[in-house]
Amino acid sequence: MPDSLRWRRLLAGPSLIAALGALLAGCGGSSGPVTLTVLAASSLTDVMDELAGTYHQTRPAVRFRTVYGGSQEMTAKVEGHEPADVLVTADGTSMKDVARKLEGRPRIVAGNSLAIAVRPGNPKRLRSPFDLVRPGLRVVTGGPIVPVGRYAQQMFGRAGLTVRTSSQEISARAVLDRVRTGEADAGVVYVTDLRSAGAAAGIVPIPAAMNVTASYPAAALRGGHTKQAEAFVTWLTSAPARSLFQKYGFAAPAAGG
Repeated sequence: MPDSLRWRRLLAGPSLIAALGALLAGCGGSSGPVTLTVLAASSLTDVMDELAGTYHQTRPAVRFRTVYGGSQEMTAKVEGHEPADVLVTADGTSMKDVARKLEGRPRIVAGNSLAIAVRPGNPKRLRSPFDLVRPGLRVVTGGPIVPVGRYAQQMFGRAGLTVRTSSQEISARAVLDRVRTGEADAGVVYVTDLRSAGAAAGIVPIPAAMNVTASYPAAALRGGHTKQAEAFVTWLTSAPARSLFQKYGFAAPAAGG
């Protein structure tokens, strides 16, 4: 056999294998365990841990790393190219801020509403949002770029109130912490935050006519494990996932969401 033909045959085998390997890798051909990093709004802390655990039980090859914080903090991580696979925010505005980073259309997975958190026993005897304008009352809300803060301002607008705040926080959980530690007399948070707080905080309901509906969109992110991430986002809209959301006080998404 001529030397030139022998060399061509020797080189063809490894080259072909390498090419096929690269093709399979590019198409997501790996079937090994995958860890999905989920960036989620802090108000989802309790329910997302159970959602991830339930999903893993039926799909053992998919594990989770969950990161919680204000929605604006999570979108900042996405903008900063921090590796992640799924983003779940507490409003559509935060999700739109990183629209170019998303893989596919966001899906609304849950809803929520607002309530007023007070110290145990409600020592200031607050009864409604109208009491939040009392002189000297220390009221805390989320900041203007924080979903729970935007929702609070919408609620104040519906009620025709101008409420002076003593502090504006980076997340709903941070607002709740101010009340729990006695640094604030009242704070506007999500209903679900107060369910998780138990006896550590009291609740003053907000009438439906004044309240607002918070929507939680979820989406897969580009550059990660997109196939597995999109499957998880789709599952978050399923009946089993909805039951878990409702267990923690979240509402079902509006029809068509």
